[in-house]
Amino acid sequence: MAWDTVTVFPRPNPGSRPRNRDMPVLSYPAAFARLVAAAPSRLALVFEGQEVSRGELDAQANRLARAYADHGVSPGDRVMIALPNSVEFIAATFAVWKLGAVPAPLSARLPEAEQREIVALADPRLVLGVEEGTYSERACLPAGFAPSVAISDAPLPDQTAPHSQVIASGGSTGRPKLIVDANPAAFDTDKPHYGIGPDVPVLIPGPLFHTGPFINTREALLRGGVVILMGRFDPEEAVRLIEAHRVQWVNFVPTMLHRIWRLPDEIKKNADLSSLQRVVSTGAACADWLMRAWIEWIGPDQMFEAYGGTERIGGTLISGREWLEHPGSVGKPTGGRKVRIVGTEGETLPAGEIGEVFMLPPGGQGSTYSYVGATAKATGDGWETLGDLGYQDADGFLYLVDRRTDMIVTGGENVYPAEVEGAIDAHPSVHSSAVIGLPDEDLGARIHAIIEADPPVSEEVLRAHLAERLVRYKIPRSFEFVQEPLRDDAGKLRRSQLRDQRIS
Repeated sequence: MAWDTVTVFPRPNPGSRPRNRDMPVLSYPAAFARLVAAAPSRLALVFEGQEVSRGELDAQANRLARAYADHGVSPGDRVMIALPNSVEFIAATFAVWKLGAVPAPLSARLPEAEQREIVALADPRLVLGVEEGTYSERACLPAGFAPSVAISDAPLPDQTAPHSQVIASGGSTGRPKLIVDANPAAFDTDKPHYGIGPDVPVLIPGPLFHTGPFINTREALLRGGVVILMGRFDPEEAVRLIEAHRVQWVNFVPTMLHRIWRLPDEIKKNADLSSLQRVVSTGAACADWLMRAWIEWIGPDQMFEAYGGTERIGGTLISGREWLEHPGSVGKPTGGRKVRIVGTEGETLPAGEIGEVFMLPPGGQGSTYSYVGATAKATGDGWETLGDLGYQDADGFLYLVDRRTDMIVTGGENVYPAEVEGAIDAHPSVHSSAVIGLPDEDLGARIHAIIEADPPVSEEVLRAHLAERLVRYKIPRSFEFVQEPLRDDAGKLRRSQLRDQRIS
C-alpha cells in the first residue's frame, strides 16, 4: 500500500481553532532557540545511553551549520543526509535548517547504484555520510564528521528553508522519486500535534530517513518534548526504553507491533507500559488480530491507527475504541481532507464497493507536495491517488484492501496480498511474510508465500492454519522459507522486487 513507503500523521485543520497572536509562526531554528533560551540544560535527546540537552544539541548544530556553509551550502540548497540514526543525524538536520537549506534524508545502507541514482535526482549541494570525493562534482562529508573546535557555536542569523524536507522514495515500483514538501520550515506554535508537548517522552523506533520518524522527531523537539531515539529497532529494547523513560507517545509500524507481541509471555507480563498515552500504528496494513491484541493489552483509548502518505494529500485516523466498532478500518479523513472511492470508469462508488482511493487536501491539488522524477495520478478536478484500493462504510470509515499493482488475479478471483499476509502472520512462529503472484499457465497467476519464521514451521502446518482463516482459493499454492528479513526497519516491503527476483 502507499503507506508502505512512508506515512505521516494527519494534521488538524489550521482553521479549527483561533490563532494566538502572541505565539507567532517561527522558523524551525527560531522555534527551537526559544526552548534553548528558556531552559538550555533541559533534556532534549537520549540515544543509546547518551543524554543531550537542548543547549548542547543547538550548539552542535550551529557549528555544523557553519562548517556546511564553508562547503558551499546556501539558502534553498538541498543537503542529502545519508546517516544512520544518531545524534549526528538530528544535529545535521537542524544545521541544514539553520542555513535555510532543505534536508533530504536517505538510508545510509542503500546500495551504491541506488544512492547514486537518488543523488543525481536530488542534485544536492552537499552529501553527508559518504567519503570525500565520492561524488566529484559535489561536496561530501563522511559519517562522524566533526567541525574544527575553532568554529563558533554562537547563534546564526534566522533563516526559513523554502521546504521542510525532501523525502526519497522507491515506492512499490522501485523507481526512485523525490517528494518535496510544499510547506516551508516554519513552525506554528499554536498548532497541537496529537499530545506531544513539553517534556513528553517520545520513542522513535524507526529509521529517520522515513517520513514518520523524521517528522515525529522534529515535532517532539520543537515542542519541548524528549526524543528517545533507537539506533535500530529491537522489540525487547523498545519495551525496556518505554519503562525506563516512562514514554508517553510512540509510532510503531505493524512489523514492530508484531515483534513485540511475539516476545515471551513472561516479558510481556512483567512489562510496565502504563505510561503510554498514545501508540499509533502506521506504515503498513495492521492485521485485525494484531490491532485487537494491542487494544486488549494497552487499552482502546491508547491505541490508534493512521493512514496517509508523505504527499499529505489525505490522511485518516482511528482510535482503538472506534476500531472496535469498525474493525479493520483506518478511520475517517482528518483536517478537512476528503476521500472518495472511484471505479474503473471514473465513477464515484457507493458505500461497501471496492475501488481506488482518491484524496483531496483542503488547499487542493499541489498544495502539499510536488514530485521530482514521477507524475501524480489525478482526476481532472484535482483528486489524487497513491494507488491503494479500498471502500468506505455507511458511516464514512475507510477500509483498505491493497495496492492495485499488488492485487493477484488467480483463476478469475481477486486476491489481496495484505489479507493473506495477515492470516499467515497470525501463526505464532511467523515473524513476517510476503505474498506475491507468480505466472501460471492455468490460473494466470499462482499465489506464492515467502515466509520468515522462527522456530521453523512446516508447509502442512501453515496450510492447516490458513484453512481456518481463508477461503480455499486465497491459500498460497507454494511456500518459500527464508532467513533474511523481508521488511526493512520501517516495515517497508517491495513485493514487485521480490516477484521480479523469483520470475528471473
